[in-house]
Amino acid sequence: MKVIILEESKKLGKKFEIKEVSNGYARNFLFPNKLAELATPDALKKLEKMKAEHEKEDVEVKKTLKEVATKMEAVTLVFPLKTDKSGSAFGSINKETILTALRERAIITKERIDIDLDRPIKEFGDYKIPVDLKKDITAVLKIKVTKEEE
Repeated sequence: MKVIILEESKKLGKKFEIKEVSNGYARNFLFPNKLAELATPDALKKLEKMKAEHEKEDVEVKKTLKEVATKMEAVTLVFPLKTDKSGSAFGSINKETILTALRERAIITKERIDIDLDRPIKEFGDYKIPVDLKKDITAVLKIKVTKEEE
């Protein structure tokens, strides 16, 4: 059965693609979850209009994400951490801490971003963190972890 994909997924494919799937999969999973619709001649005509609208929105989203990337690369986030008696860091900086700081500075609002941080930062110094803003747009975020002044 030929269907039009309505939601992008790694398993199924890109949005607005036409795929051949089994009848049971389409009827029992894709259609009830509104992930796809039957590829009828009327649906294919409607698909062309939807693609044009989607591409127009996509251009606007990419423009916005590029602006966010420019803002992100222009700023250095400073995170003060407490120290213990021996002078080593007490605490850490994780993805959520970085997201909160970006939102507080109004660099991002509702954008969904993926911060490429393998593990929390627990040492003082300067870091460059890659950030995936989606739509093939990436930025490098500069972070400085300092000792907290008492």
